[in-house]
Amino acid sequence: MSSTPQDEVHLAYPEPPASPLWHRQGPKPRPITPEQQRRNRELLVLAQRTTRPRTARATKTLAEAS
Repeated sequence: MSSTPQDEVHLAYPEPPASPLWHRQGPKPRPITPEQQRRNRELLVLAQRTTRPRTARATKTLAEAS
């Protein structure tokens, strides 16, 4: 069976309307400058490269708990 663009999709339940929160109200955000874009890229690369120090576990081992 081939589907054509004219085929309509009939769902068992209609799709609910989009939340009003999805529709942005008010002024659009200011675009960031090329300098801010460059700084953001540098910080992203730095964050992806560095590792977080591992903290020691505070829980007792099985031998200590017995």
